[in-house]
Amino acid sequence: MKYWWVNQNQTYRHEVPGGYLWSPKTRADGALNPFYEFMREVSPGDLIFSYCDTYIRAIGIAQSTAYEAPKPLEFGNVGAYWDVIGWRIKVHFTELHNVIRPMEHMVRLHAYLPKKYSPLRSNGHGQGGFKSEVQHPVFSE
Repeated sequence: MKYWWVNQNQTYRHEVPGGYLWSPKTRADGALNPFYEFMREVSPGDLIFSYCDTYIRAIGIAQSTAYEAPKPLEFGNVGAYWDVIGWRIKVHFTELHNVIRPMEHMVRLHAYLPKKYSPLRSNGHGQGGFKSEVQHPVFSE
């Protein structure tokens, strides 16, 4: 099992209730984006931390591998520059009653975040990356 982090400021309200993750396959200029490519590494049973508006708001368990799918219509103008075909993963999300604010735990979290393509800056704010692998369950005791 792997542990993934997804920054969902633009798409949380669609993806979490809808039970999926979606990303474009490439950047607007057609170049590969490592964060989008990570979608292809997710396997059923992997754990996903859903980060939105500076909080981890939901935890998900991947139900599928990534497959080609059109950009969800419910996104509307969100990601207007994104390609119309991207990667989609089915996910069973559970929204948290007690949300977690990672910036309050950066001393502890720092050791679990990847050196390259980290989902958080050193000050605890999210980066533009869609999905990053983290080394261990970041909030276990």
